[in-house]
Amino acid sequence: MSKDQYVIGVDYGSDSVRSVIIDANNGAELASSVFYYPRWQKGLFCNPAKNQFRQHPLDYIEGLEQSIKDCILKAGGDRIAAAIKSIAVDTTGSSPVAVNQAGTPLALLPEFEQNPNAMFVLWKDHTSVKEAMQINNHAAKYDINYLKYCGGIYSSEWFWAKLLHILRADDVVKEACYSWVEHCDWVPFLLTGGKDISEMKRSRCAAGHKALWAEEFGGLPPNEFFTALDPLLDGFTDRLFKDTFTSDASAGNLSTEWAERLGLNTDVVVGVGAFDAHMGAVGGQIEPYHLSKVMGTSTCDILVVPQEDIDGKLIKGICGQVNGSVIPGMPGLEAGQSAFGDVYAWFKEVLAWPIKNLLRNSTLLDSHTVAALEKELLDQLIPELSKQAALLPKTDDDELALDWLNGRRTPDANQELKGAINNLDLGSDAPRIFRALVEATCFGAKNIVDRFRAEGIPVKGIIGIGGVAKKSPFVMQTMANVLNMPIRIHQFEHTCALGAAMFAAVVAGIYPNVEAAMLGMGSGFDKEYTPEEGTIAYYERRFLQYKALGGFIEASIKK
Repeated sequence: MSKDQYVIGVDYGSDSVRSVIIDANNGAELASSVFYYPRWQKGLFCNPAKNQFRQHPLDYIEGLEQSIKDCILKAGGDRIAAAIKSIAVDTTGSSPVAVNQAGTPLALLPEFEQNPNAMFVLWKDHTSVKEAMQINNHAAKYDINYLKYCGGIYSSEWFWAKLLHILRADDVVKEACYSWVEHCDWVPFLLTGGKDISEMKRSRCAAGHKALWAEEFGGLPPNEFFTALDPLLDGFTDRLFKDTFTSDASAGNLSTEWAERLGLNTDVVVGVGAFDAHMGAVGGQIEPYHLSKVMGTSTCDILVVPQEDIDGKLIKGICGQVNGSVIPGMPGLEAGQSAFGDVYAWFKEVLAWPIKNLLRNSTLLDSHTVAALEKELLDQLIPELSKQAALLPKTDDDELALDWLNGRRTPDANQELKGAINNLDLGSDAPRIFRALVEATCFGAKNIVDRFRAEGIPVKGIIGIGGVAKKSPFVMQTMANVLNMPIRIHQFEHTCALGAAMFAAVVAGIYPNVEAAMLGMGSGFDKEYTPEEGTIAYYERRFLQYKALGGFIEASIKK
């Protein structure tokens, strides 16, 4: 390798976008920068009571430009910029948007700039529960099982359900919507100066896991399948895609406009995008049969399996199995939990109500002291709850919770499900309830592991990446105890962005394939949590209680 070969990885999360500049020779980080979406921070275009979560494309554009420029400045400026060879991007998903024929998100047009239905429909938006249910019922009428590669159940978090909901909900957007585009496909299109939606290279990862694309079908299900579901979908397959691309492929070169905006040159190659967890699994140095858990607001769990071992198996109730969605040439399997860190964040918000709503009205403290005290208390809340929860004795009558505060992603997607807390009494204080919520998220993780094993896919180890994995020892130790398996924590802080950088290095030709990039740029693991022997039997009993409570809640909602 030549001396100076740098690549940029861009990771779009739910709350922010982070960019990193990586030395492709050894995986060393030169600089990183995080940009928090300003409109999202203000809660604009969202209505949690209706499960509506939308993001404005300007948040994404501003974050892309500012985070990359800040990285270049931190790393050394023009000298570093001259040696940057490629950029690759990952995003949340399914987070699609309505676009015109030029591929421009409608919210970037003056007449739609304040319309939430013209914005990106974030993965956690569950306004399309009805549409997902209709897709499932409709697919059951066909001899061809079009849901076979997405676990047999279509989710409201995914591509077609969201499109159908938007078309039904907004006549003005319906008339202007020429096509429907994933966030991970749009950003490379933007960077390469795309002007015609038909020229957009669509991600194999996104298309296979969320949009019903499959090699067996020769692309998407036929137009007749969708028009029979609802005539509003007529013609969309022709305006979407047939071919898809793995993320070791180039989407094109950086456009003149974006080269000037970023201070780079047009020789920079832009890779085909993918979802954050899939690139994060690569950044976390995934191995066959080792479950990569990206743990943040939700979890996305990724397994890769050698092609010869999958042997026609179809895994029920997961988020899809797609050849090349993680490592090209190898099937990638996806599962996950709709709420993970969001469960803890919800409880924090409940406890923080008096801090946020009463402290500001204090007549004893000036506004500067109030602001400082509020920040100090909120920063300490989860760490102190974790500390106190870890000290509690364990009994079979402890508080018990379900983690379905945002529905259930896997196994067996059902976004109508709700969370629950059981065994409450007058001794149930904040640390005890917090412990129950942490255990619930870990039981949800065990449900996923058990489903893979029940379907004949062994899980030989756990790789933890993401914010919760890095910052929450109590959660990680509880998970190791519940799963009765060691959990290795990848040492790189922005693992998804590192994975994107690894793909960028392959796209630039610095490495011949993703496996070589992982070997050359991987930074290894800095911590391992092992099961505590005295807790195993306790959590085996508790898991059965969790399953029973879940069965009760699910049955009651069906009535």
